[in-house]
Amino acid sequence: MAADQPTPIRSEMEAVWSRLRVDAAQAAAEEPILGSFLNAAILRHESFADALAYRLASKLADAQLDAMLARDVVEEAIAAEPSIATKAAADIIAVEERDPACQTYLQPFLYYKGYLALQGYRIAHWLWSEGRETFAFHLQSRISERFGVDIHPAARMGQGIMMDHATSIVIGETAVVGDNVSMLHSVTLGGTGKADTDRHPKIGSGVLIGAGAKVLGNIKVGEEARIAAGSVVLEDVPAHCTVAGIPAKAVGGPCAEPAKSMDQTFGGDD
Repeated sequence: MAADQPTPIRSEMEAVWSRLRVDAAQAAAEEPILGSFLNAAILRHESFADALAYRLASKLADAQLDAMLARDVVEEAIAAEPSIATKAAADIIAVEERDPACQTYLQPFLYYKGYLALQGYRIAHWLWSEGRETFAFHLQSRISERFGVDIHPAARMGQGIMMDHATSIVIGETAVVGDNVSMLHSVTLGGTGKADTDRHPKIGSGVLIGAGAKVLGNIKVGEEARIAAGSVVLEDVPAHCTVAGIPAKAVGGPCAEPAKSMDQTFGGDD
């Protein structure tokens, strides 16, 4: 369940980069007015990591941190921690596989605020791990302003994560999110009071968290569990269990790979 899991092999990232370039070239041919933008954002770069640094910098720059300096910081982070880029590639794959509205890799890479907020968090998390807390907080604030997503830089996030729509997602300081998790807008992984120790949820791999769900306190949500939209979860959730309600209670059995299937109904095999 820990977020510091092995990242995809490099060939997977290169495959994402190859397809992203094809998608960009096709889009530029179909919509010439966006040709310069697509060239600057993707086609002129030599690697996925380079394009990622450029895109994040363009989104995170503000009056206090211009785009050139922001890009330097992102490139520094990726050079020191290459898994930032490989996790970003895994996240693109997750979005494209799980979101029926996503038709190309271009959409998350250029436009999806959940994807971009998550990659911005990865830079802030690296800064936090390097003891550069003030800079990490600056990026956290900027990500919140830019994308409407608030992830504390100390939180631990796995890979292959999809934050669908993403608006108003809040993830607290001591939260842990495993690999291959899907969550929808307005999800909160928060505390239950003013405790200043380990106070946020631990989300297992493969979990699906529905829109508006609140998971509160230092509790564990087991792997491939499913939390219904609008639920308030205050106690541990067993693996492969479906919970719903306020407070959330078990309402059904396992759903095969819920984070991948995105099945939010309670029929079928429940």
